[in-house]
Amino acid sequence: MNNLKIYYKLLSHSGWKVYIAATDQGLCYLGTEHSTIEELITACKKQFPGRELEFQESHEQLSFYVQQLIEYFEGQRAEFTFQFDIHGTAFQMKVWEALCNIPFGQSRCYGDIANSIGNPKAVRAVGTAIGSNPVAIAIPCHRVLGKNGSLTGFSGGLDVKEKLLTLERIPYKQ
Repeated sequence: MNNLKIYYKLLSHSGWKVYIAATDQGLCYLGTEHSTIEELITACKKQFPGRELEFQESHEQLSFYVQQLIEYFEGQRAEFTFQFDIHGTAFQMKVWEALCNIPFGQSRCYGDIANSIGNPKAVRAVGTAIGSNPVAIAIPCHRVLGKNGSLTGFSGGLDVKEKLLTLERIPYKQ
């Protein structure tokens, strides 16, 4: 049995529009305002290679995730308590774990993340791993800024990164 059911939904709330997807094990995809259903499918195929994926639109299966995301978007939640079902290289997993340790309302630079995983020379690789984060927002890659506090790349679009930083009241340079 190599089938995997993935529940998905387009969440629209207070100016936010994000695709979310989860397995029975946890959240496996969280897009940003510019994401599409095609990107959701592609990301899930990458997360679960060799698996036969069955996509099912569902409100009920995702209600726990939706509630926490809405609370976050409304400024009532600073951290998420749901599980993830994400897969990456050992290096990516270390980087994503380090991102989860950045507190709400704070930022780090790429060098800080490289240092925190014990690989201070891997700044560029850290940037690549951050760009591969399948659950943006929940694993807060938007909290990573350039060395001088400047707004840097974000796979979901710099406009979305600015919106997230503003939501969390994180200062940055343009």
